[in-house]
Amino acid sequence: MKIALFSDIHANLPALEACLKSIEERKTDAVYCLGDLVGYNTWPNEVINEIRKRGIPTIAGNYDQGIGLQSDECGCAYKTELEKEMGKISISYTNTLVGADERAYLRTLPAHIRLVFQLNNDIYNLLLVHGSPRKINEYLFEDRDEKSLLRIMEQADADILCFGHTHKPFHRILATEQKDQAHFRHAINIGSTGKPKDGTPNGCYVLLTINANSSILNKDAIQVEFVRFAYDVEKAARAIEDSPLPNEYADMLRKGY
Repeated sequence: MKIALFSDIHANLPALEACLKSIEERKTDAVYCLGDLVGYNTWPNEVINEIRKRGIPTIAGNYDQGIGLQSDECGCAYKTELEKEMGKISISYTNTLVGADERAYLRTLPAHIRLVFQLNNDIYNLLLVHGSPRKINEYLFEDRDEKSLLRIMEQADADILCFGHTHKPFHRILATEQKDQAHFRHAINIGSTGKPKDGTPNGCYVLLTINANSSILNKDAIQVEFVRFAYDVEKAARAIEDSPLPNEYADMLRKGY
């Protein structure tokens, strides 16, 4: 089974359109969105409605939760006073744009999606979250302590944990001993479709392939492909510059930070 996973569109309609076109070309079996549809750009309603039109199962991101509740907080971990001020402008502007029907949709998105596969003699648990299983806005970075990451996955009963929120893709394989055999778990950050922060403006999504013979005892039981796609970055950047949003967000799109 080939599953496409994308996240963190952040109201970037040109990026979403390019992402979905790329996914269609890959002939996937299923598609899931891991949240943060809105914020930081000018097309929140268009992004929401494109995903709804296609019937893509979607979970709530922290920004979706904030806008759904018509809050002035998005649960973002801004590091400087400038970032906080920029963030206030973004959530305030987004709140003025989002329609009542779209807001109601955001408010009712689930927190997690769990898929359970029965493969051979194994139960294979795939858990989709936005930040972490513990908290919608917890950041799981690639350098997370292995014991900490394993503990989070074990407590969530996740053999494969897919998440976003940091906008920085990675795949880590972690092993524990179980009945004198290694039990392999996969932590996969799927990156960002519409606001990458890993030094490239190209959007990102993941193709996750689960095979008929996949097993928790096999380190290479699944295939994870990070797909980078080009889109009209200038169109998205100019939309920001023509709006009340800070111009810095346009620069972030152009440079991928």
